[in-house]
Amino acid sequence: GLIAAAAEDVVSGVLGPEEFPLPVWQSGSGTQTNMNVNEVLSARANEITTGTVTTSGPVHPNDHVNRSQSSNDVFPTAIHVAVCETLRRDLVPSLDDLFDLLNEKSRSYGDVLKTGRTHVQDALPMTFGQEVSGWATQIEDATSRVLAARDGLLGLAVGGTAVGTGLNAPAGFGARVAQLLAETTGIAFVPAVNRFAGIAAHDALLHMSSALRNLAVSLAKIADDIRWLASGPRSGLGELLLPANEPGSSMMPGKVNPSQCESLLMICSQVVGNDAAATAASLRGTLQLHLAKPLLAHSVLGSVELLAAGIRSFTSRLVAGLEPDPDRMRSLAERSLMSATVLAPALGYETVARVVRHANDRGLGLREALEDLGFDADELDAISRPDRLSGG
Repeated sequence: GLIAAAAEDVVSGVLGPEEFPLPVWQSGSGTQTNMNVNEVLSARANEITTGTVTTSGPVHPNDHVNRSQSSNDVFPTAIHVAVCETLRRDLVPSLDDLFDLLNEKSRSYGDVLKTGRTHVQDALPMTFGQEVSGWATQIEDATSRVLAARDGLLGLAVGGTAVGTGLNAPAGFGARVAQLLAETTGIAFVPAVNRFAGIAAHDALLHMSSALRNLAVSLAKIADDIRWLASGPRSGLGELLLPANEPGSSMMPGKVNPSQCESLLMICSQVVGNDAAATAASLRGTLQLHLAKPLLAHSVLGSVELLAAGIRSFTSRLVAGLEPDPDRMRSLAERSLMSATVLAPALGYETVARVVRHANDRGLGLREALEDLGFDADELDAISRPDRLSGG
C-alpha cells in the first residue's frame, strides 16, 4: 500500500521529473532508471510512514519495490505500456482527426476539375476531390499499420525476471500484473508468449518503429504535395490557398509560406532518423539480454510523441483552413494538352502526339491545333466532358 501511494504521488505530479534525472545513455538494460524509480518510491513511501526521506527502511528499494522483478523484464514492460498508452491517447486520435477532415474535403471538392501531374509534368485531368482521397487513404492505411504493430506490444515480459525463467517471482506473477495493467489502462495487455524472447530481443518495438517510419513517409508525401500545389501564388501552381497563420517572411510583406508543411516535413525526417537509431539499437540483442532498451524507448516513444504533436498542428493550422482555387485549377486544366489523350482511341497514339507537339510548338490550344491539321475539332468537345476526363 505504501508503494502504491508513492506511485500515485509520481502520477499526480507531487514528485516531479526532477526526481528522475538520468539520461538515456546508461546501462543497456535500463537498470539505472529502474533503480532510480525504485529508490524514489522507497524514499517517498518511507516519508509517508515515518516523516523521513530515506531508502533504508521500512520500505526497501530492492527487497520491496523491486520484489519479484528485474530491470530486464520490468523495463521492456514499461516501454510497451508507455508506447501503447501514448498511441491511444495522442497519436491515433490525431490520425483519426486528420483522416476525417481529408475525407470531408475529398467529398466537398469532388467536382473541382484540375490537371493531374506525373513526373512533375502535366498529365490527365482529375478532380481535386480525387487527389485528396489519395491522401486520406494513405492516412487510413498508415493508421491500420500502426495499430497492427501495436498488437505486437500487448505481450509483456514482466514475470520473467532476469533471463526469462521467472526466478524469485511467484507463479502467476507476470499474468497477474498483465491483468491488472489491462484493467487499469483498458488496453488488452497479456503475458508474453515467450518471456525469453521478450527480454533478449525487442523485435515488436522495431516493427512499431517501422510502422511509424512508414507513417512519416506518407505524411511527408501529403505535406510536399500541398507545398507544391500552393506554390506561387502567382508565379507557381497557385492551386491551393494556404491559411495565413503567421508572418511568412521577416522581410517580404504579405508572404504566406507553407510553414506547417515544412514543420511536418522536418518531423518526418526526424522520425526516419529515429527509426534508423531503433534499427541500430535492435542489433544489440546479445544472448539472454537486449542491451539497448533505453535507446529503443527513446526512439520509438520520441517518434510517437513527435508525430502526434506534428499531426495535430498540421490538421488544425493548415488542413482545416486549406481551400482550392477552382478557377485556377480549371484554367490550368483547360490549358493542358494532355486531355488530348481522349482522342487516342479514335485517332491513334502517333497522330495525337503530332497534334500535341503542333499545339505546343505554336502556342495553340487543342481545338486550334486540330483545326490547323485538318481534323474535326467538334469530336474533341463530344468526348472531353469533365466527368469523362476525371473518370466520373
